[in-house]
Amino acid sequence: MSGITQENDTTELPGGLTTQVIATSSLGDRSYLATDGTVAVVVDPQRDVDRFLAAAGRLNVRITLVLETHVHNDYVSGGLELARLTGAEYGIAAADEVAFERRPLHDGETVELSPGMRVRAVFTPGHTYHHLSYVLEGERGAVGAFTGGSLLFGTTGRTDLVGEEHTHRLAEHQHASARRLAESLPDGARIWPTHGFGSFCSATQASGDSATIGEQQETNPALTLARDEFVEKTLSGLGAYPAYYAHMGVRNAQGPEPIDLRTPARATPAELARRLDAGEWVVDLRTRKAYVDSHLAGTVSLGLDGPMATWLGWMIDWGAPITLLAEEPERITEAQRELARIGIDRFAASATGRPEELAEDADRLRSTRTATFVDLAVARAGEHERLPRAETVLDVRTNNEWHASHVEGATHIPLYELGERTEQLPEGVVWVHCGSGYRAAAAAALLERSGRTPVLIDDVFDNAEAAGITLTSS
Repeated sequence: MSGITQENDTTELPGGLTTQVIATSSLGDRSYLATDGTVAVVVDPQRDVDRFLAAAGRLNVRITLVLETHVHNDYVSGGLELARLTGAEYGIAAADEVAFERRPLHDGETVELSPGMRVRAVFTPGHTYHHLSYVLEGERGAVGAFTGGSLLFGTTGRTDLVGEEHTHRLAEHQHASARRLAESLPDGARIWPTHGFGSFCSATQASGDSATIGEQQETNPALTLARDEFVEKTLSGLGAYPAYYAHMGVRNAQGPEPIDLRTPARATPAELARRLDAGEWVVDLRTRKAYVDSHLAGTVSLGLDGPMATWLGWMIDWGAPITLLAEEPERITEAQRELARIGIDRFAASATGRPEELAEDADRLRSTRTATFVDLAVARAGEHERLPRAETVLDVRTNNEWHASHVEGATHIPLYELGERTEQLPEGVVWVHCGSGYRAAAAAALLERSGRTPVLIDDVFDNAEAAGITLTSS
């Protein structure tokens, strides 16, 4: 990678070009701004477009082109609004049917932004049928490609989002597309994927933080495996994806409206009590450490220190009323931004303050018992000095995580199914864990709402075996 240097999230490229990563780590995605120092192109922007305007402002460049690699399934795009605000052209695959004016792009079409910078569309179906990648070219030729959900770092985008009946065929397309892209670029060309940083749009977990085509030729299954072997490996690794994905593609094709971050109506303690009694979603945005110490009965722990939007969007009935709780007003605004990215724009209410200040009366306050895997081992073997016997252990991780390794004798209900399956658990105490504690805290809240008594195992699953827990796989 001679001649390429990185400073923070900005990469300097041959010919005076630079790219800047604008990451949305909570959703596991990246957007990009590339510039020659005067004009810029933005690829796959998230809905909160102020971040892209600010990046262009810092660099003192003008955004003249906005591109989408595909109609996204995991977030609401900001491309239409960004193009409107900047006057930029908005490029989308010509084959994608959308309800707004855009520049329809075809395979091989080149858009010149300046004499020293252009992008070339490359047809790379697989993640979707009409997916395009965009090769960034300077005076010396291709320097990299924005690969969207095609070629990722050590993996590819998943191929089952269009429908189960298309999954196998799209996996074959994905294999061919990755190879076509790799064969058309020099080994030193960089790839800049949108997915693969925790996004459920990735077929498997990506590896690394940057890559060149040459590096991927050595490590990426799409480039090292024969087609049938790649398809089999890809399909076997596909797990569940968030339920809210069903709404994203439709909204992006219709043309998303601008983001609205106006503060929701403030709820009084009496209103909070009424909403909780009605079984509505009242989300506690504090850390789980704060939540277990004290919280309002019936609230759900989804802290802003984790992927709150992904799990809330996955668990709720779409359109259900949501109330946000935090200790500071700025945390409410932060949550609104996160949720707006997946199309949750309207809220029933919000409230700020400590639980003691938000409770209508002291009887509304609860705390949650916590434990480690060492505690679990003791409680399964006999009497724990401060915790109840662990007769029921609940694992709320995903199916793939469970099959790889789980606590022997545990019950498995993924977090996104728990709200509808709590009746399958026995009454009484339930010890609950996930991979690190975040999902287990949300699960403990759902268990409490259903009348169970949770013990939250706030520990890393990798510590289980060393703690004396017997693990198995399936």
